[in-house]
Order: sequence, then structure tokens, then C-alpha cells
Amino acid sequence: MNATDKILFFKESSLLKLPLILTIGRIFISPIFLFFYLYHAKMGISLSVVPIILLGLLGISELSDFLDGYLARKYKLVTKLGKILDPMADSITRLTILLTFTQGIIQLPLSIVFVFIYRDAMISTLRTVCAFRGVTLAARTSGKVKAVLQAVSILSILILMIFNSNHLISVRQLQDASLIIISLAALYTVFAGVEYIIANKKHISDAWKPLR
Repeated sequence: MNATDKILFFKESSLLKLPLILTIGRIFISPIFLFFYLYHAKMGISLSVVPIILLGLLGISELSDFLDGYLARKYKLVTKLGKILDPMADSITRLTILLTFTQGIIQLPLSIVFVFIYRDAMISTLRTVCAFRGVTLAARTSGKVKAVLQAVSILSILILMIFNSNHLISVRQLQDASLIIISLAALYTVFAGVEYIIANKKHISDAWKPLR
């Protein structure tokens, strides 16, 4: 292998890894988000600056989510590992943020956040069981809408935090509005979960039959 071939091989190898690197990096943004939200006072960061930092972290997370999918499709870099890690990274990121919002100034009820946790756990289990039987359950449009709605809900809460930090709304108004936003997202999440099961009921039924 000459020098030119080595350079091309290195570039191709690096490009192949890039979507996975972006996906894995997205997972590590979650604890950073939690850290800044919960411990900003100990770091000497004012409450007015916190939502700006959190918006930046959310923007990086959503941008990496877009880029890893775009690069994988454009350059035909879709891998089996990527198919597993990408939805897992999405779930970890958004569920971590929603669980974080049960603490601090937002105070979301834990019971509502568990709606998102149960849905993701149930769908992940169904996909795993079906995969063992050689059946791949395709993603549904409702699931993609659900993911966008969750991201928009989190973004809306961060914007409300900016309003609160600038004394445009009270803490109670912030908490009430956040509860309404997440409740609506939770309702759609339930709908998306039910729709997913109904759409794939034949595959799910076949996967639950005893092995022969």
C-alpha cells in the first residue's frame, strides 16, 4: 500500500467512524446538561446564564443527532451498531434531561416523566424480542414526531427559564407552563406507543410464538 492509498484508507476509516463518534458524543452531553442545571450555584454561575448554557448543550445534541444520520445515509455508512446506538442515544439524552427537570426550579412530576421511560423501555424490549426472531420493526412516523415533540418541549422549557431569569414570568408560571408542555408531549408519546404496537402487531405476535 503506497502513501496515497494509506491516506485514502485513513480518510475512509475516519469517515466511517464519524457517525458513531457523534452518536456516542451525544450520550455524554446528558450528564453535562444535568451537572450545569443542578450545580450551577456551586460553580458560581448565575441562574440567568444557566438556560443559555443548557440551550447550547441542547443545540449541540440535536445538531449531532442530525449530522450522524445525514452522514450515515449520504455516504452509506449505516452500520448495525449505529442502528442500535442512535435510538439509544436519543432516549438517554432526552430522558436524562426530563429526569433532570424533576429537580431544581422546574419540578416536573416524576410520574409524567415515567410515561416517557415506560414507552421507550417497552418499544426497546419489543424490538429486541423481534430481532431475536429475525424480524426488524421499522420506525414509524409517529415515533419521529414524538422525538421532535420532545425536543421542542425541552427547548420551550429552556426558553421559559430565560423568561423567568429575566423576571418576565414567576417561578410558579414557569412550573405550570412546563407541566402543561410536558403533559401534552406525554399524551402524544402514549399515542405513538400504542400506534407502534398496532402497526406491528402481526410481527410482535409472530415473535412471541414458541421457538421450534
